[in-house]
Amino acid sequence: MSFLAERTKVQASATLALSEKVKELKRAGQDVISLSVGEPDFVTPEHIRNYAKQALDEGYTFYPDSAGLVELREAIAHKLQHDNQINVDPKKNVVVTVGGKEAIYLAMMATVNPGDEVIVPNPCWVSYVPCIELAGGKPVYLPLKAKEDFRLSAERLENAITNKTKMIIINSPNNPTGTIINRSDLQTIADLAKRKKFLVVSDELYEKIIFDGEKHVSIASLDGMEDFTITVNGFSKAFAMTGWRLGYFAAPTKIAERMVALHGHIVTGACSFMQRAAALAMRDPRTEKSITEMTAEYLKRRNFVINELSKITNIVRPKGTFYAFPDISKYGLTSEKFSLELLERAKVAVVPGDSFGPSGEGFVRMSFATSMENLEKAFSRMKPAIATIQA
Repeated sequence: MSFLAERTKVQASATLALSEKVKELKRAGQDVISLSVGEPDFVTPEHIRNYAKQALDEGYTFYPDSAGLVELREAIAHKLQHDNQINVDPKKNVVVTVGGKEAIYLAMMATVNPGDEVIVPNPCWVSYVPCIELAGGKPVYLPLKAKEDFRLSAERLENAITNKTKMIIINSPNNPTGTIINRSDLQTIADLAKRKKFLVVSDELYEKIIFDGEKHVSIASLDGMEDFTITVNGFSKAFAMTGWRLGYFAAPTKIAERMVALHGHIVTGACSFMQRAAALAMRDPRTEKSITEMTAEYLKRRNFVINELSKITNIVRPKGTFYAFPDISKYGLTSEKFSLELLERAKVAVVPGDSFGPSGEGFVRMSFATSMENLEKAFSRMKPAIATIQA
């Protein structure tokens, strides 16, 4: 007899598992360079760390409101209006979560019934599908093609919609491809959502890490979409606060009420002194300055990585995030086998593309959220190693 629940038959996070493997190899004395981790290599800016210390000294050590500190929800609502043109009531529509990942999970659990279909453009972040499956939903993969610059096809999207479609998850800028959904494509999704009556979960964690003069547009800002959109964001990427586990969502009132009820039972609330620090940081002009400085460094690294990869293989130029998603299909190996060979021959860790859905096969994800020194060293190892793989 098994004591395990059938619904928990989900794959462990491929990116987390690989990160743990790299740490294990390093502990064993191997000189492994990781281009696998989706985490800024910058320490949280000093003024934000000082705000956390200040919050502890001020006594922010008790249970917060389950939905989050009011001052933080107000700061988030102001940010959403100012940066994203999304108008929300901080007390009714905004909830602070334990990372953006919890917000995604809550969105699925609060809205998806067993048998409901959720459209997932892919390649996509590794946790979307497990969250859908845990809610009893059916993921419907919508392939994004490199030859189309990973743009969402309106025709394929419309063909994927059925009478069971409950939701589509979009992610812009996209992990792992680095592409940005333009306003025209967002309008196509919005028009279909309103006409066919399905929800949009918009994952906008990387909105501040964009290059080449691109602009981020939130689908909830488009006409009539406030009632159809759950906007997910957080502090991990732009604020370099991954270990703090702070995220948030903005949702229509009835959905937010259901999500916060689940949130209260699962975690009670996000860490109170960290919320206080985040609220102060959102109002501090030094925070925007630090984001600008980090993004400028990511741009230098992006340009180096793309230049090096273009000598080796095909690559769609990422317009945001800190990932590159090169095509390795010409080497005749699966994404997993290629990644294992690279780890063995060059001691460089990348993430197999199939971890991000079936359309990711034939690609690998490389993170440039590491120093230029590491990137230069990694490519000096990879180029001769890949030449032997090709042979």
